[in-house]
Amino acid sequence: MRVLLIEDDDRIRTDVTAALEAAGYVVDVSGDGEEGWHLGDTELYGAAILDLGLPGMDGLAVLKRWRASGRDLPVLVLTARGAWSERVEGIDAGADDYLAKPFRIEEVLARLRAIVRRSGGHAAPVIEAGRASLDTRQMRLSIDGVPVSLSPQEYRLVAYLMLHKGRVVPQQELAEHLQSVHFERESNAVEVLIGRVRRKLPVALIETRRGFGYIVPGDA
Repeated sequence: MRVLLIEDDDRIRTDVTAALEAAGYVVDVSGDGEEGWHLGDTELYGAAILDLGLPGMDGLAVLKRWRASGRDLPVLVLTARGAWSERVEGIDAGADDYLAKPFRIEEVLARLRAIVRRSGGHAAPVIEAGRASLDTRQMRLSIDGVPVSLSPQEYRLVAYLMLHKGRVVPQQELAEHLQSVHFERESNAVEVLIGRVRRKLPVALIETRRGFGYIVPGDA
């Protein structure tokens, strides 16, 4: 899944980026509010991690502009501001969760997983689809309880489809979530990846809907 991190503190930005990438996310980064707003408004992300104290445009303004334009991506707000009134203002502006600094990286990852799951209609950390089970904490796909060995990119593909099970996901949407904005996206990359994943699975988990995209059926 592709995540947007907007944070102007170099150390925090570096640490959080490294943790997100280690957890299997594709990360686009900005240290400026205006640039971060533009990325979130023009690119497709599964979630955003947004600091409030930003140069160019503060995080609250970024969030309000996203919501006003209909951008509904899950947003985890990071802030050094401790007043309860500011936390309430952030949530009322459309934040899905709020984490005060200083924080533990593990909590950032846990809260991010939670808001992403909730956005897809899943409360539990394990998502089931027929004989398949996706553990979002361990980043592991199992079939009948037996783990399947997937590359990071293969896992991102399966995880995104299972998070949105029951919905046909267009090929372009999948491509957007598999690579950073900084990389060229090959037209047949998703088809090749789907083929690799299917060869590893003992079940027909992913269906193709010609002309529309791919789906993990809700009753798979």
